[in-house]
Amino acid sequence: MTEHIVREVDATPYAASLIEGHRDFGYNLETALADIIDNAITAEARTVELIADTVAEEPWIALADDGSGMTETELVEAMRLGSKDPTDEREAEDLGRFGLGLKSASFSQCRSLTVLTRQDGRTSCARWDLDRVAKRNDWCLELIDNPEVVTGHDLLTETGTVVIWENLDRLSGGYTHDRAKRAEHMNSELSRAEHHLRLVFHRFLEGAKPRLKLSLNGRQLTPNDPMATSHAATQKDPEEVLRLRQGDVLIRCHTLPHHKRMSREEWEEIGGPEGHLKSQGLYVYREKRLIIAGGWLGLARQTELTKLCRIAVDIPNTMDAEWKIDVKKASAQLPPVVRERLKKVVERFVGTSKRTYRSRGQKLVDETRFPIWNRVQKDGQIVFRPNLEHPVFRTYSDQLPEELREGFERCLRIVGSGLPIETLHAELVGNAEAVTADETSATDLEELVYSLAVTLMENGVPSEALSDTMQSNPFLRLRWEAAAPILEDFLRTRIS
Repeated sequence: MTEHIVREVDATPYAASLIEGHRDFGYNLETALADIIDNAITAEARTVELIADTVAEEPWIALADDGSGMTETELVEAMRLGSKDPTDEREAEDLGRFGLGLKSASFSQCRSLTVLTRQDGRTSCARWDLDRVAKRNDWCLELIDNPEVVTGHDLLTETGTVVIWENLDRLSGGYTHDRAKRAEHMNSELSRAEHHLRLVFHRFLEGAKPRLKLSLNGRQLTPNDPMATSHAATQKDPEEVLRLRQGDVLIRCHTLPHHKRMSREEWEEIGGPEGHLKSQGLYVYREKRLIIAGGWLGLARQTELTKLCRIAVDIPNTMDAEWKIDVKKASAQLPPVVRERLKKVVERFVGTSKRTYRSRGQKLVDETRFPIWNRVQKDGQIVFRPNLEHPVFRTYSDQLPEELREGFERCLRIVGSGLPIETLHAELVGNAEAVTADETSATDLEELVYSLAVTLMENGVPSEALSDTMQSNPFLRLRWEAAAPILEDFLRTRIS
């Protein structure tokens, strides 16, 4: 067999083109900041300060940590693109992946990346300036011998690292010449990033002695636990362990409390900017760091009745290849063996959330409790009709002349057939917690209590049991503070 004749030629990538390409890995501000914080955690930092000067003529952002710091040799290696082999075995606390995060995350937001670091009393400083690389088209990293003049030098602790972003061309929002609007836009982006960081690193921020303290412009950030594990009403299933050759996958299902059992602030906080409908589903953690926040990854549909379902899935960093963890650690794919197990878990679990909602709805259709609306199955569909036998309706109908009763009942039926189903569905899907019943006037409530009390007593309910029986009606239970005095007045009048 004839051997190939091989010649070698230099095919070194053009520095200017390749380094510009590293700006477009799909990072946004929040994922870029998270990647820098990953490095700080890997360096065993206990404190990370995020400082942002958005009002300066030349805005800048710095992240300062008190981790182990680096020697100059280690700094140069850290600034090298692709400084780590993703197949290398890592320590359990190592949140890195490709050795690209520091550079690609930073380049996605700025054109000048400077890193200050101090170890054993020696300070080192290096910079990538994309404009300089574009002009020279080479891979020469700048080493700065007088770091005390660099922005952010005052943030450097006795041991630690400061990452400084300058020339924030992608954070200006297009307001290059309008400092006020530019600052407003940057502050808005930082606000979104703050929510993301509190969520992604919530396990590091939790507890009386947290693993990490994270602050933004001097304000300490609090954790945002998407599982609401500390809430007394959260339902937690036992942890399941899937043992694989590359490590253990831990699975734990949580059913969030119904929104009526949480404060409005708690409910909105845990739902996040997109709300509970979008935030239901799988929460995948890699070494306690959240990488996927919500969504079912094709295992289930997002519905209103499953929006309380959240499943925490913990994986080790030894499974990165199988999960196809991306550069910015913000997406992954389920390995087939994990998908099969999770599919069974999800099918069993989503019923928990549905029961939480349906347990409230079923009481409304219990005929023994005189519902205002009846739930009727008709030709495979579900319709709701006013209950013409409700005591209030029946009492009023009996008081009408006989020739008017049919017209009254026709009006009730028209109200039922005119329910704005599509509008209700849109409101419930988009913002169910804001949909509520209209207020009832005192006169109408009094009429309801009197009519219902009379009907119950005519059906054999003793007077001493009226209170408990009437409170089983959801409508009255929610208004019992106002209804109770009306019932007491009715009983006094009845007895006298």
